[in-house]
Amino acid sequence: MSEFLTAESIVVGLVLVTTLVAIFARRRRLPYTVTLVVMGLLIAIPTELEFEATPDLILAIFVPPLIFEAAFHVELTRLRENLRPILMLAVPGVLLTTLLVGGMTALGAGMAFGTAVVFGALIAATDPVAVVALFRALGVPRQLALTVEGESLFNDGTAIVVFRIAVAAALTGFFDPVTSVVDFLRVALGGMVVGAVLGWITAQLVARLEDRLIVTSLTTLLAFGSYLAAEYFHVSGVLAVVVAGLLCGNLGMAETQPSTKIMIFNLWEYLAFLSNSLVFLLIGLSVDLALLWENLPAIGVAVLAVVGSRAIVVYGFSGLARLLRWGGQMPPRWRHVLFWGGLRGAISLALALSLPATLPARAELQAMTFGVVLFTLLAQGTTIQLLLERLGLTERSPHWVERETKLGQLFATQAGLARLERMHREGLLPDEMWLGLREGYREDQKQIAQELTRLFREHAELEGEMLFQARREALRAERGALWDALRRDYLSDKVSEKLSEDIDYRLEALDLIYSQAQEQQAKEE
Repeated sequence: MSEFLTAESIVVGLVLVTTLVAIFARRRRLPYTVTLVVMGLLIAIPTELEFEATPDLILAIFVPPLIFEAAFHVELTRLRENLRPILMLAVPGVLLTTLLVGGMTALGAGMAFGTAVVFGALIAATDPVAVVALFRALGVPRQLALTVEGESLFNDGTAIVVFRIAVAAALTGFFDPVTSVVDFLRVALGGMVVGAVLGWITAQLVARLEDRLIVTSLTTLLAFGSYLAAEYFHVSGVLAVVVAGLLCGNLGMAETQPSTKIMIFNLWEYLAFLSNSLVFLLIGLSVDLALLWENLPAIGVAVLAVVGSRAIVVYGFSGLARLLRWGGQMPPRWRHVLFWGGLRGAISLALALSLPATLPARAELQAMTFGVVLFTLLAQGTTIQLLLERLGLTERSPHWVERETKLGQLFATQAGLARLERMHREGLLPDEMWLGLREGYREDQKQIAQELTRLFREHAELEGEMLFQARREALRAERGALWDALRRDYLSDKVSEKLSEDIDYRLEALDLIYSQAQEQQAKEE
């Protein structure tokens, strides 16, 4: 019992740290995942805390929620539009990265080529969690965010399959190209088949069931069960989760009630946030700074190899696509973001920890992996926003900026007026002073309102945006009032659920209209 309580205390402590870091990072506008890694380092240094982030813990517990949540929200129609560049980076891109990093590392660090290829395979998978979160906050084009996220969804599975083949070759000293290709196809396609079967079955059940708790349980079973089932059959568990999430999210949720969708989306958003937070905190806790210092030259070579190979893959394949006139070509600005946004994280860490003890230079490979992960998070993760701003991918038109400015001024004047009114009621502000200040604030509000009216009249899209926001906020307030009435026993569960579902239907319709309007506006621009 004491061991259980100790484990529970550790989990509670880690969740507490991630919550506090989230509050601090959002208040200070710092990259959340980077802040978690730094916090893990700071905790581990003075306390000499020894925490073993095992590969099973990361791959079997933390990775499925992250991958399932991302795949669950991807629209198949949008994925098909960007499928060619995504698969190009996720399959041949991973293979080329493995060979390039392996070759550069073997030459620069004096490492055996077979061992260097193992490092190339384990470091090939990108982890764009921090980048995609930044994309959403800054309003980066959705197709760019989908390309970055889609590449990561598929290259995780590809990298793991290549890693296993590379490890086997390094241990035996024998590499058979034909057998390796067959194994690659068997593991990759096998994982996709397992995910497709389980995802389709679950999607049919989800579409036919109305109980929100049962549907939510089915998605949870699918996320973890597809991984476990694929691993049981010795195929790719990661690719199984990807395909299962895509099918369940697109087929199963199409006919699901809005209230059920909201519950499921909120659950997976939380699970993904929790898993992501714990993974990056564990990265900081697991890093052995002494080991990094001892292998600093090799880490420098590894960083140059990873960054250089990423540049070759991204710019090389985009140039090839342009030369062959393939569809789905990326604008030049996007290529720079794909290059610099190729961060490494949880998958690379888990694979490095799973290296066999008999593999030559195992400790050096792990140190190189930790060094590359820290570099991409601390150097690239903190500068990607500057790159987006320099490329103009976060810029908004002057009238949008003016609208936000006027709304900010209006909120500020309303808060100031409310504060003065409270001071007057409390007797801290004499009547004559209160009336004079109130008149000044009302004049300011009137002027701001006139300027907003002019702005809405000149730019119809701003008025539409404001109407959508106001309507959405009003519907959310209605739903909150129903919850309050239920809590105070004014409504029964049945009536409250029916009224809440009506509001959820209106919210879903409003969001659909809004997204279609945004897409139409993007096409016109």
